Amino acid sequence: MAEAFAHRGVNIVLADVQDDALAAAEDRIRAHGVETLAVRTDVSKEESVQALATATIERFGSVQLVCNNAGVGGVAGDPWTGPLAMWEWVMGVNFWGVVHGVRAFLPHLVMGGGGHIVNTASIAGLMTGFSAPYDATKHAVVAITDNLFTTMHDAGLPVGVSVLCPGWVRTGIIESDRNWPAEYGERPVADPIANAMRDHAVRAINEGMTPAAVADNVVDAIEAPRFWIFPHDDFLDLAVKRWERIAEKLDPEPPAQVPGMPPRAEMLAQLQKLMGL
Repeated sequence: MAEAFAHRGVNIVLADVQDDALAAAEDRIRAHGVETLAVRTDVSKEESVQALATATIERFGSVQLVCNNAGVGGVAGDPWTGPLAMWEWVMGVNFWGVVHGVRAFLPHLVMGGGGHIVNTASIAGLMTGFSAPYDATKHAVVAITDNLFTTMHDAGLPVGVSVLCPGWVRTGIIESDRNWPAEYGERPVADPIANAMRDHAVRAINEGMTPAAVADNVVDAIEAPRFWIFPHDDFLDLAVKRWERIAEKLDPEPPAQVPGMPPRAEMLAQLQKLMGL
């Protein structure tokens, strides 16, 4: 997204919790010839995001576009028997990061005459099956973004709102536990079953949509403007089927086939073998 906006001449503020990734991104974006500011930020901390907003206004005087895009996939482990820190970390980044981002920047958008907010959720915000903490945070992001959209509309404020719900994208999210916070203690160790599922996800991500293609979808939605951003229609079909089952008051049923993954029956057989069943 930063590349797409910079290509259009937009000055960019970058935020990341990982110093080397932030520095590399700053070099790439500055090469587009736009003014660039990089600020190390932990989106799970309100004071860190508020400091980001302050630095943005001090440097540029105003802000027109805010993308709450930071996210983690979680760590391999059982959410029901593993450490609670597994939940706290994912909730801190994926949910509270969006809340902090909106609260820190929305007043500046309004006082500056308007703008646009893009919150990155996931298709996991409309269907389940990835992991309980991840699914929960993405459902929450869809809900709060929906609420923000209606609030801005009802208040007559010139702030556009969009929610991004992609499927598989070629990012490093599967390795997001590289930034496991020291404050949560030792990182949980994955078991063979978790590793098997991770291998499937890695292959799906490596064959997924490029970040540049997703960014083009985001730019189109901002220009439209449009609330929903669905880069993957095949995943959207699964979400629609889930809501059709809800309308019929049927119990949850995992899809037999998720795009990019082996058939569910094949994965269950593999897991049963690993469990010695």
